[in-house]
Amino acid sequence: MDIADLTIAIIEPSPMQGKLIEGELKKLGICKILYQDSGRSALQQMQHDIPDLVVSAMYLPDMTGAEVVRNMRDSSELEAVPFMLISSETKFSMLDPIRQAGVIAILPKPFDPDDLRKALYSTVEFISPDENALADIELDNLKTLVVDDSPLARKHICRVLGNLGIADIATAENGVQAVEMIETTFFDLVVTDYNMPEMDGEKLTRYIRDHSSQQSIPILMVTSEGDKSRLSAVQQAGVSGICDKPFDTVSVKQMIRQLLAA
Repeated sequence: MDIADLTIAIIEPSPMQGKLIEGELKKLGICKILYQDSGRSALQQMQHDIPDLVVSAMYLPDMTGAEVVRNMRDSSELEAVPFMLISSETKFSMLDPIRQAGVIAILPKPFDPDDLRKALYSTVEFISPDENALADIELDNLKTLVVDDSPLARKHICRVLGNLGIADIATAENGVQAVEMIETTFFDLVVTDYNMPEMDGEKLTRYIRDHSSQQSIPILMVTSEGDKSRLSAVQQAGVSGICDKPFDTVSVKQMIRQLLAA
């Protein structure tokens, strides 16, 4: 699949911003573009014309971008459709729900066309991953534990891993539940969130490294945390790699190769 084959739905109340996004997409050879100026009309259109990617603003006349993606994730027809946010919003409280729901990218306004292009290639990788890229790693036999307190985030992470060919995936809602599972089941890889109730990702990592019977298991931390001191503490706890939310296919593929390739 090539980015020119993508069908993209733009949700943008500003005609000027909509034309700008559409123009950049057309420069990349994308001709199949759907356009709506409100969340409700876009969701209705998507029920009949399911796009390959939704590109939305944060603030729409009838809802926010976060509400759009949540509605998509609650729909059996749209839950797997990739979502991209283009917004000048920087508040963690507004952006984190979108990160948790699973997005391809969050771009600022004004956005860099190169970042848009990279996000489109990430979309293609999500929809149709290169099967040869990790051919030397037996992903179908890779027993993986995904730990995240957000049901939407767990589902998105599992979907990304599944698209790469990882079929044996167990899930836990927090670190306490993960510890119970690690004590009874052998895993080849742990993918965990950082901020979780009861036992966060740092404490889970320290437990695995210091007290479990699987002390050498690769641990990939997925987080939207921006505090460098807290991330430093996570690294010192013994994580094998840190991946930002959005949890995208390209980054995950690189991390898995670093962690598991012979």
